[in-house]
Amino acid sequence: MTDFADSFTSSLDTPKPAGDKELQEFLMVEKQKAQFNAQIHEFNDFCWEKCVDKPGSKLDSKTETCLTNCVDRFIDVSLLITNRFAQLLQKSVS
Repeated sequence: MTDFADSFTSSLDTPKPAGDKELQEFLMVEKQKAQFNAQIHEFNDFCWEKCVDKPGSKLDSKTETCLTNCVDRFIDVSLLITNRFAQLLQKSVS
């Protein structure tokens, strides 16, 4: 099964004829959606463990503030790391 996944992933990275452009765009959008969903699940898991002591029917203001701050910082760090890798990649290409 891993061989299939590896060959599928590597086939996404290889150039295709112009007729496959729509398929490539569709696959790229789906890949971005999957990455976005994975990021949301990561936020949920990390911030839930950090901020929620005992689940209840409502969030108290302390828990709500903690969750908001946690997600905000998580996004900040993700963007910082992404931007830093982009800068390093640009430097290596130049």
